[in-house]
Amino acid sequence: MNLTSAPEQVSTEGALAAVRRGRTAELPARLKLLDRTQRRELLVGLKELRAELRAQGWDGWQQRDLMSPALVVAGAGCHTGAAAAAAWIGARDMRRWQQVPVGVLLDVLADRDAGWLGDLAHRLAARASTVEQDYPLISELVRIAGCPMPTTDGCVESWAVTVGTSRTPLALALRRDPHVGSLVPCLFETAEPVRFLGWRCDPDDPHHWPAALAGLAADGIVDRAVLLDGCTARLLRGGKYNQLKPYQAIWQALRPTEEEERERTADWIALTADAPSPVAGYAQQILARLAAAGHLTPGLLAEMSAAVLFRPEKKLVRAQLVLIGKELRRDPTAAPELLPVLGEAFGHPDTDIQERALKLTALHLTDDPALRAELAEQARSLSPAHRARAVELLGQDAAAPAEEAAPYREILPPPPAEVPLAPAPGTVAETVELVAAVINSRTVTVEEFERALDGLVRHAHRDRSALAEALRPALADQWWLDPARSRRYGGELAGLAHVAAAVLDAHQTGEQPEALVSWRSDCHHTAFAVARHARLVEAARHIRTRPLPFLLATPTGQTGTLDPRVLVERLAAYRGLGEQPAPVDLAQALLRVRRDPAALPAAAALGTPEGDRLAAWLGEAGEPAALTRRTASAVPYAYGETPAHLVLDTAERTTLLREFPAAFHELAQARKATDRCWDGGEDADALLIAAWPEDRETLAAWWLPEVTACAVHEGRGGLAALPELAAAGGPAAGPALHLAVATGLGARHPEDRLRAVDALLTLAAREELDAGRLGSDLGELLNLGTVKPNRLADSLRTAAATGACTTTWAVLAAVLPVLFSGAADPRGAGDLLATAADCVEQSGAASPEPAGLAETASRPGRSRLVTQASRLRDALLRNAEGPAAGPR
Repeated sequence: MNLTSAPEQVSTEGALAAVRRGRTAELPARLKLLDRTQRRELLVGLKELRAELRAQGWDGWQQRDLMSPALVVAGAGCHTGAAAAAAWIGARDMRRWQQVPVGVLLDVLADRDAGWLGDLAHRLAARASTVEQDYPLISELVRIAGCPMPTTDGCVESWAVTVGTSRTPLALALRRDPHVGSLVPCLFETAEPVRFLGWRCDPDDPHHWPAALAGLAADGIVDRAVLLDGCTARLLRGGKYNQLKPYQAIWQALRPTEEEERERTADWIALTADAPSPVAGYAQQILARLAAAGHLTPGLLAEMSAAVLFRPEKKLVRAQLVLIGKELRRDPTAAPELLPVLGEAFGHPDTDIQERALKLTALHLTDDPALRAELAEQARSLSPAHRARAVELLGQDAAAPAEEAAPYREILPPPPAEVPLAPAPGTVAETVELVAAVINSRTVTVEEFERALDGLVRHAHRDRSALAEALRPALADQWWLDPARSRRYGGELAGLAHVAAAVLDAHQTGEQPEALVSWRSDCHHTAFAVARHARLVEAARHIRTRPLPFLLATPTGQTGTLDPRVLVERLAAYRGLGEQPAPVDLAQALLRVRRDPAALPAAAALGTPEGDRLAAWLGEAGEPAALTRRTASAVPYAYGETPAHLVLDTAERTTLLREFPAAFHELAQARKATDRCWDGGEDADALLIAAWPEDRETLAAWWLPEVTACAVHEGRGGLAALPELAAAGGPAAGPALHLAVATGLGARHPEDRLRAVDALLTLAAREELDAGRLGSDLGELLNLGTVKPNRLADSLRTAAATGACTTTWAVLAAVLPVLFSGAADPRGAGDLLATAADCVEQSGAASPEPAGLAETASRPGRSRLVTQASRLRDALLRNAEGPAAGPR
């Protein structure tokens, strides 16, 4: 293209026009024709154009995507300083998801000297937000300038990705790379582990990083000591195992010699103390080899053991006890140094480990009085099951102190108290501030939503024009106040924005859907969303036509509950004002009202249809729906099979169908909840519970599929509402809530199990827990395979650790017969028995033996199941003999 044929094409206007049209390829030729003064003039226009694009906001994304590459290229060619050029090229507002056009940029910068290009490369590499995206440009600038490759974290990460994804085999690509010598050591020095190393880190695969780096070390391209030191340093810095795994694999691929391992003994000892379990286990194996070769002194082994025996992983602790035993057999003179450390295992939560440590002590105990006294002091932390053997071995000093024999006291959390809801905002300014916060926030509490809604209704009734005048500037950035954007987006407003739009008389111009939900769904979140939306639509309609003085359904407590006396007072106020209650508002109020029969006479005395409805609702009309319990058979799915599990079907609510508005009819339908709902979330769940806080049995039945999915699949987060359900109002906890808690105790993920434990302890604190019912449910779930014994043991161990040993034992006493019958999965049964024995020993429970305990304890062998069954039986017998043999 001949740009000199038309004089105007040589001017800055021609280059600026090319940028506006997005003609990036034309810019190198145009810029070469501009002198320094013209480039400064063009840069002013480019900055103005950039500001113009930024001011357009999201709506101008198409024009910005068209112009941004050309804008980057033109600006880079006009800047004379490397720092300014790097800032322009790396600016995020001209990037979005696009990469810079490397070839065109290099063409524009071809007239710059090598030092300038190298400076630009290093400055681009220092920009953490864009370095990975700009690596192709950086590497080309480095090649042209002949300068060293930058070693910033982003550059190292991008280099690893580029080398590792090339079509050339990794080992060959590394050998050919000119920067391998400087960048390989940096793989171990980045602030965060290099992500790409973890994608290909099999130490035995020749095409993965560990083998490739080991090959570089073998050929002398990279210093072997640098790799070994880098691996150990990276492992010592800590992190999750997935992040550390590639560095461990590199160490393994290097096949270190005994001398190289011995030089880093202190590092291995540190790793056994603090590293993730797989890394600590690997370090433990190295130290065991060094000990077997006589390179680990008793002092170093004692230092290592003091840390390992304190770890919770039983596998590591058992391996360490084996290592100590081997060393004591090899060198009996090491007993004075190793036996005191061995006493650390006396306080381990696992009584099997306590027993192993005690036996090892008995085998190697010396006559040293000081050593015996020290071990006796440590032996006081042994379980009562091993206390007698410790006293026999070490004397009476190993017995529990008298002060530890005080009567057991159950510790439960305080029962949740009902927190009153703050009153509606008293002024327009307070209302506007709260409404703006709710509309602009992604997370909304029940209190914030209800107070904001009630404030809008109250102040619209008092002076709508004053409210609108104050509210409009606070919501000026909302899309539904812009006619152009409203027409573009369409759709119906959701949440509090619907009511705020009514206050501001903002009408959407886009095409509206026929209804929020036009299909039948078995999801309770959808059903409640319809009812909640109907309430907002009704409030908005009244604001436009006949504003209500206040809302009847605003709760009095933060859980969503509504005091019946307050509702009677509100209905009386409506009667005094001559106001007619809004149907949806009244229906929501009835769902929230606490069903206290003492308020029934006052409701009937109102003498209005609404008072009569309230009186009937406080009586039989408000009774929860009947529940039907059944077993759903196993169902195949894409990745396996959902085992048989329990479900609760809810019967039809005739009162809701007959007397409530149509928006509530979905809640009244008979429901067979077998599939998990995917529409939840902690905020949505809290609002849902607050909409029907007095019928937690129905809610628990509807939530059960979500809880079950967390137990039988990889579901996560389905138990978020369970503690709130346990703390909600209504009648005492019934079969649905107990079944939901029982299922949740077997959830796949620890955080979900912790929520189930919270719910269990809340019910116990409120004196609503039926331990026999919960234990019976758990037994049935164990038989079906819905709940696994090892997960249940973890949950109940957590509950007992809070101080609720009596409660935990009461539940376990009803569960254990199922385990002894052999119908449930035996894996983890020993852990359940260990938890039961802990609870009995701590609480001093003297209840009858569960059926099958004696037979299990009498089985031959020393399996964990038999050992813990014997321990439980002995603990129950000791407690039955009297207080002297009670808990520690």
